[in-house]
Amino acid sequence: MTDDIVEHRRLIIAGTGISGLSAAIYAARSNNDPLLIEGDEPGGQLTLTTDVENYPGFPEGVSGPGLINDMKEQAEKFGAEARNGVIEDVSKEPAGHFRVALTDGDAYTADAVIAASGASARTLGVPGEEELMGYGLSTCATCDGAFFRGEDMLVVGGGDAAMEEANFLTKFADTVYVAHRREEFRAEDVWIERTMDAVEEGDIELLLNTELTEIHGTPEDGIDHVTLVEHPDGHPKEKLDDPATADEVDEYDFDVGAVFYAIGHTPNTDFLEGTGIETDDDGYLITEGGRGGGQTRTGVEGLFGAGDVVDFHYQQAATASGMGVKAALDADEYLSDRERAGELYEGEVDAAAADD
Repeated sequence: MTDDIVEHRRLIIAGTGISGLSAAIYAARSNNDPLLIEGDEPGGQLTLTTDVENYPGFPEGVSGPGLINDMKEQAEKFGAEARNGVIEDVSKEPAGHFRVALTDGDAYTADAVIAASGASARTLGVPGEEELMGYGLSTCATCDGAFFRGEDMLVVGGGDAAMEEANFLTKFADTVYVAHRREEFRAEDVWIERTMDAVEEGDIELLLNTELTEIHGTPEDGIDHVTLVEHPDGHPKEKLDDPATADEVDEYDFDVGAVFYAIGHTPNTDFLEGTGIETDDDGYLITEGGRGGGQTRTGVEGLFGAGDVVDFHYQQAATASGMGVKAALDADEYLSDRERAGELYEGEVDAAAADD
């Protein structure tokens, strides 16, 4: 189907976070004519981070949005192009190329695609969350914990991520509090044991059967305190909303200087379902991995994965950048091989769509 094809590109990159932009810089310098589709979170998770102190090359730190803007400018300098838009669907066509359809009705064809669409941190949607994200509220303890040295900190969650982040934050916090809506944690035994050791040492305190309902503060001054609810049987928010049990819920304010969500991430892979790509049980892309070339190849020829859409473990800016570089190099090898074999797609473009 070509009646709405705007343009054919040698390479399309889904996402403009640090992984996608790193891929774009390398791809553009290799003359692979990359087009970046920004997605519904342009710039990725770093745009929610006011200061980044652990990205190499910036001894005084750098703002997350500033780093993203500089990388985008660098990619465009070498010929990469970025456009607003959200990819609705990617399909592998019989001729071997890809069709990339956007939610606004535009569509492109491409010889190769790099999925660098990231993973969105899950949030609670409580009052104060939107205003204070990046100003005391964070979804990455490794990224932001050091900014709140000496503060009391609250970690929300009960799985491996919450236990790991709580233990990490003991390096900086006066006390780390872990709020979990149930009595029992979902984490692996090893993380529960480490956490209980930290509880015995006084570094961590557990707030079980407890949920966060509001965050108080300002972007200028950060977080002042939070509102918590607790019920001895767990899931206090549900019981607060039920008139029959609302009176049994204890609601109170709690002083902390920082809040860290550790309730998981959702990889942004739905748009790839039409390709038949393989994912793990949580939706993260499965790539070839290993030690040699081709580590970012997926099971779909010409489709590569990079950054947090693949990496459920490290999820750091520097590792995402490195994976983007690998994906660009792998894609370049793939495109060069197809070019030598005369197998690159000769795109058909609808003139009316291209003029829009």
